[in-house]
Amino acid sequence: MGEFEIIEAALFAAGSAISLEKLTKISGKPKKAVLLALKELMKAYSSRISALEIINLGDRHVMQVKPEYAEFIQEVAPKELSAPKLRTLSMIAYHQPLLQSDLINMRGSGAYDHIKDLIKRGFVESIPCGKSRQLSTTSLFADYFGLMKNDPKAIKEKILELLKSQGGQSEINLWIGRKTIAVTPMYESLMSMCGIKKYFVVNAYSPSKEEISRLLEVDVLVVSVGYIDTLRQYFDGEILEIHSTTFEDLTEAVSLLSEELTNEVDPEAVENTLKKIRDTREMYVSSSVLIEKKVKPATEMVSRIINDLSLGISSEGILIAPDCGTLRSDVKIERGGQILIPTHHSVEGDLLERVCKKYDSIIRGLSKFEKRGI
Repeated sequence: MGEFEIIEAALFAAGSAISLEKLTKISGKPKKAVLLALKELMKAYSSRISALEIINLGDRHVMQVKPEYAEFIQEVAPKELSAPKLRTLSMIAYHQPLLQSDLINMRGSGAYDHIKDLIKRGFVESIPCGKSRQLSTTSLFADYFGLMKNDPKAIKEKILELLKSQGGQSEINLWIGRKTIAVTPMYESLMSMCGIKKYFVVNAYSPSKEEISRLLEVDVLVVSVGYIDTLRQYFDGEILEIHSTTFEDLTEAVSLLSEELTNEVDPEAVENTLKKIRDTREMYVSSSVLIEKKVKPATEMVSRIINDLSLGISSEGILIAPDCGTLRSDVKIERGGQILIPTHHSVEGDLLERVCKKYDSIIRGLSKFEKRGI
């Protein structure tokens, strides 16, 4: 059994790049003999009809499937990294050594799961560093991306080279920490409220095949509260859950996007929006001060609006209920409410207008009851 066959078997079994030192130890042959065997193997594989090739990565060599055959083995090949995880890995590679806390600031809280998976796959190593952890790439990372060595400087130069050749704004955005955003139709107006210009709208609750494919490229998805478990079956990025019943909800939503999407929001737009929400709320709260009628909220959603308006509550009060009849398939709402407030299914306009219409329906309805002396 010669070094030629032993080295070929080692490269095949490794599944990743293997060092010259390791091959020398496995074969029990001198370094010079191993190098000669590698040269002959590379020549043999390049001259024969084969889907495999042996690549020289400097002090390491790897046996791999030729690029032109890659698409035919996708179903049996190890699962590729999703776009969000790949972006997180790229950020680590470019900025390494990188504190985990700094990465979370750049990529959002969804990156925690990415880091765990990247460490599990062997692409990233994590070591304690003060109150955080320091992240850097491993030699397996270099193997995976066909780099000569796992050297931070070489990695950065390679990445910059790719950016220069591709020249796309999306690639440039990647390195300054920007994110690809998707939003459900109801929250599209939230984007303009925060000054976010680049995003796309998707029906994430019941997406088409095309939308599912597009979601694979998304970093952040903005949705209503309560859908995380459903969405996780086809979305791997960060999910921002939004409430939009009260003015406080809108304030929290705008503030959340400002924190998680720092590089995408327009600070001036955010400031103007928050002021507009505060002023609008004050107007409605002032309008409710003189209302003496007590109310009976039919749902938690209604209760939150009633509490914001500081209205009196009584079991004998005027019943206020949503106009939808149901909030969820398992929660029935009686339609006999003396005042019905519009839900998102029955009202149009941007988020602020929708909230205003809920408050309007309550204040106007109670004012009518007081005028009638009921």
